[in-house]
Amino acid sequence: MSPVQQKVLTQLPSLSSDCVVQAKTGTGKTVAFLLPAIQNLLAGNMPPRGKVAILVICPTRELALQIAKECNGVTACLPRKMECHTAFGGTSRASNLKAFINGNPTILVATPGRLDDILGEETVRERFTHLKTVVLDEADQMLDAGFAPAVKKILRRIPPKSDGWQGMCFSATLPKEVLDIAKIVLFPGFTHLTTVDPNEVPTHERVPQYFFSVPTVGQTFAALSALIEEEYNQDPIDFKAIVFGTTANGVGLLYDLYKNALPQFKVFELHSRMSQPMRTKTTTQFKEASSGILFASDVVGRGMDFPNVGLVVQLGLPSSTDQYVHRVGRTARAGKDGRAVLVLFEQEAFFPRINKTLPIQPYPVDFTSKLDLQKSNIERAFTNVDEEAKAKAYQAFLGYNKTFLKKLQMTTGELVRVANEYARAMGCPEPPLIEKSTIGKMGLKGVPGLRIGSRRDR
Repeated sequence: MSPVQQKVLTQLPSLSSDCVVQAKTGTGKTVAFLLPAIQNLLAGNMPPRGKVAILVICPTRELALQIAKECNGVTACLPRKMECHTAFGGTSRASNLKAFINGNPTILVATPGRLDDILGEETVRERFTHLKTVVLDEADQMLDAGFAPAVKKILRRIPPKSDGWQGMCFSATLPKEVLDIAKIVLFPGFTHLTTVDPNEVPTHERVPQYFFSVPTVGQTFAALSALIEEEYNQDPIDFKAIVFGTTANGVGLLYDLYKNALPQFKVFELHSRMSQPMRTKTTTQFKEASSGILFASDVVGRGMDFPNVGLVVQLGLPSSTDQYVHRVGRTARAGKDGRAVLVLFEQEAFFPRINKTLPIQPYPVDFTSKLDLQKSNIERAFTNVDEEAKAKAYQAFLGYNKTFLKKLQMTTGELVRVANEYARAMGCPEPPLIEKSTIGKMGLKGVPGLRIGSRRDR
């Protein structure tokens, strides 16, 4: 057993005790919450047919599928089949609901949005009358401002905590404010277990972390190419990397670009603009691949376990310190080594300076001499990228960075100028058109440098 599994199974006062468990990413937390919850059912608490006994709530579809797969592995040899169902967006609501209602869903793994949606139906709520355990996986995210309202709404629709179901909160990081909110699923006197030594450096701090910045946003494409070649040359055997972009459309653009610019590598893409079947297929393919580069958005930023990823690159400004840390956690998992590199343009280069608690060092190799060589390769590769993909990435770039104007110390006019540099680097002869209504929603009305119009009319 891993330390977190050993601790939960030996130190939980009973199989049904409420608990908060903190353990580093990649240490086997999923099995640590599944085993006691399932054993509790086998010890005489099995619900009637068709009733949900264990509810696991997690932030992303990919993580829900990963947990369900682990659950099926854990229960595979039981004398009585224990069905594990999933509920998440991006799939057919009707067919999933039918399978849930007609099946015997002893365990349900769900994301907050779809779960909240289906709990609006009385036939679904009736399935929760014999609930024994509620697990919040990645509890810090489940209870932050983004997800907390949906989680609270879900808890109002399932049997009340006074019915006695067990609450389990699992996470790699547990800020005090999260512990305060966690009490909505925990009785007073809950057990707090941790395998994180307060004097030990957390996982992400043991990963060598570097950054480098380039003067303009247009140079980031060439810089990423130079970085990947440099890292590959240092460790060419089974080179497996994840490159995080800031937006789904930006990630789509990176994939379209680098499948042309780096044909020597097998490349993958994973982001929220893809259909769920495609996301599932790519997740499986990259997990099983011995090498390759995955261009990803934050749908895989938390909890996801891709074996043997030796390098994590973040291209562009992370939205928060926590997001940066969780992305770094996709490497150096299960005792393996890994490295992390942050690539920024000049206005974004404040991030390492203001995050002094993060051990981010300047990248040890100077790339500047290689950028011109890479630039011509990037320009050639961009000729094979669809204009619509460039336009979507341009608009997403504006929308994302508009929320960071104060941190970037830029005016709206300067943001548009930088976005137009980004468009030129993509090979656009002029800035892509943006609908008048979209410009208004972004708060960029009247800013010079934008081209107003509909791409559909062209």
